[in-house]
Amino acid sequence: MAVSQSKIEELKKKILFTLLLLFVYRMAAQIPVPGVDGAALQSYFANAGASIFDLINTFSGGAFKRFSILALGIMPYITTSIIFSLLGEVIPQLQELQNDADGHKKIQKWTRYATVLLCCVQGYSLSVMFESLKSTGNIPVIPEPGMLFRFTTTITLAGGTMFLLWLGERITEFGLENGVSLIIFAGIAVELPAEILQKITLFRNGEVSGISILIFVAVILVSFFFVAFIERSFRGIPVQYAKKIVHNRAYGGNQTLPMRVDTGGVMPPILASSLLAAPATFASFVSADSPFKPYLDTIQQSLYPGQLLFNIFFGLLIVYMAYFYAPIQFKTKKVAEMLQKNNAFIPGFRPGAQTQEYLDFLLNRLTFFGSIYLIIICITPSLITGTQTRFGGTAMLILVSVSIRVMMNIQSFMYADKYETSYKSKGKYKGANRRF
Repeated sequence: MAVSQSKIEELKKKILFTLLLLFVYRMAAQIPVPGVDGAALQSYFANAGASIFDLINTFSGGAFKRFSILALGIMPYITTSIIFSLLGEVIPQLQELQNDADGHKKIQKWTRYATVLLCCVQGYSLSVMFESLKSTGNIPVIPEPGMLFRFTTTITLAGGTMFLLWLGERITEFGLENGVSLIIFAGIAVELPAEILQKITLFRNGEVSGISILIFVAVILVSFFFVAFIERSFRGIPVQYAKKIVHNRAYGGNQTLPMRVDTGGVMPPILASSLLAAPATFASFVSADSPFKPYLDTIQQSLYPGQLLFNIFFGLLIVYMAYFYAPIQFKTKKVAEMLQKNNAFIPGFRPGAQTQEYLDFLLNRLTFFGSIYLIIICITPSLITGTQTRFGGTAMLILVSVSIRVMMNIQSFMYADKYETSYKSKGKYKGANRRF
């Protein structure tokens, strides 16, 4: 069955529109905040070494180290969205609003307002931090610090994040995939060529051996296929629907309810990374004359990615966040109620409370294996290669999961057209005697 030309043209328009807006995003990420000495900033980060800010820079597509107008990225919006999702689990009034269409729109409006407030707080903090930075030649990164610079930077960074949010909504409405996910995907993917060039340069300079490069490539390829396999894996739960006859056809019977192995998705590593970045961010704001500065610097160095303490806390936080976030993604109570309303049941379990208990049991088991999988992917590549890489961990999860969803959306779009064409091609669905 051939796909109609109109559908192909519509798909082309969606792809081109998505690529165009992502191009706009990358162009805007190159614009620096007013009042920044670009040469001094580049010199500072070139000699700063590895730090927790490398992860923030990766998620922002390199905009953080350029101190671009998009330095905050889309993460403030994701943070506020998660906060409202968590509040909905503990505040009944918010939960009722989330279940209602008009209430959901109201929560989205509150989320945007909270995003602006969070951007202002983070923007002001970044302006204070960058005022204290100096290049290797003792040249300040901000030549003219002060309240005017802090005010303009705060407004600029908040506006940049809201512009990204607007771009994401347009991509979601007219493009291929959720716009926020694609923006994060583009920010990570654009940093990959720099990673490859860095490895090639180190190899040419003799700082990295050929065996290390081969091990690095092998680890990345194995991680890629492992993530792709797990992200598409699910536990099929048999569900029995009551049979009914419609137009001489029987509907219902045996079906399967899928439960993802990685129920929490990519959010547990992101939340864990954000929590581990908090001490380093706080330490950067403490004055050098403070008596607590040496202790905070020690904690900050211990929590660099790749350090033993970082890996231990990172693994524990991933497990905690996986168990905390999985019930939000897969609401067993709602699933049990939906099955009961549709005259369906899981064989061997009564509809209602018993079905919910069984789903909770399965969710806990899957979350355990899912959290172990996240720990392996986020920590093992750096342990094997001995270096930090943008190809591993949370970045790999985002790249693979978003790529899979985009391909599935394209396939769904094409298959939907095939089903529509097949129905229209049969005579019993056409004319005055059509059944539907």
